[in-house]
Amino acid sequence: MRRPPTWGLVATIKAPATEILNFAAHHIELGAHRLHIYLDEDNPAARAALKAHPKCRVTVTDAAYWKRRRGHRGRPGAHQPRQSFNATHCLNKRPQVDWLTHIDVDEFLWPERPLPQQLAALPPETFSARVRPIEALAPDPADPPSPGTTWFKACARLLGTRRDQTDQIYPEFGPHLDGGFVSHVAGKVFVRTDVEGASLRIHNALRDGTKDPAPMELHETALCHFHAPDWPRWLSAYRFRLARGSYREGLKPAPLSGPEGLNMNALFTRLEAQGGEAALARFFAEVCTATPALRSALSAHGLLRGLALDLDAKRARHFPDFA
Repeated sequence: MRRPPTWGLVATIKAPATEILNFAAHHIELGAHRLHIYLDEDNPAARAALKAHPKCRVTVTDAAYWKRRRGHRGRPGAHQPRQSFNATHCLNKRPQVDWLTHIDVDEFLWPERPLPQQLAALPPETFSARVRPIEALAPDPADPPSPGTTWFKACARLLGTRRDQTDQIYPEFGPHLDGGFVSHVAGKVFVRTDVEGASLRIHNALRDGTKDPAPMELHETALCHFHAPDWPRWLSAYRFRLARGSYREGLKPAPLSGPEGLNMNALFTRLEAQGGEAALARFFAEVCTATPALRSALSAHGLLRGLALDLDAKRARHFPDFA
């Protein structure tokens, strides 16, 4: 009998040790064969814990690393090319798995059945397979979820349906949003590791420099994305995202948003100009908070998910020194 395929992940991470180990423990528990963690900034405590675990491989991307890999060009200034470079470096250096995906420290795979079964069922000619995201909602202080549960919103895959539902669910800000998400709707991809000329980008796999035009869909796996888990953490990341991250200038508006649709940079800039932080809070309340009204609207379209990731318990099991 043929053995089930193995899978692993690569991530470029700059985060507190607890968040790094939550991320690692969750995916170890799912059955990841290898976790390749590239520390964008050294974290000695997390590094030591990861190195002690047989499933983890750790690389500190310090100045010496970038000099070895890129010579006089050194470290890329933006984090996006650093992520792509490290993911491709991992893919091309024998990652010790049959399938590899690049995800971020605030993203958690959530399969409905074991990933090896899903990957084994893909056609043999499949080069890459996409996992679609669901986005975490901040708890409503007036109506919190049951202990341990996080509410997530999903969005329709078909563009026309997604546009109609977004406009209905988010009455003020829907015209500027894609699926009601504040971050990406593209998800991430698994790529076969035995394909010559393969490389990874943040949301896509390439072969000989050409993007895979039609990845298969892993319909039974979601990518739980904690992009805006609560107001303080969202606000603390807001300036960086506006300047250099997912809200940076130059990104396209949401598809089918019409002539009035703004991209995230323009929308947030206008909100701040009109009402400062209070206007941003109004946006967060409508779009990112699990109020009864939003949960009801999402549920009516089959887009509400309530999941218990139990990250603290998983971290305690796999990294007991950080329990």
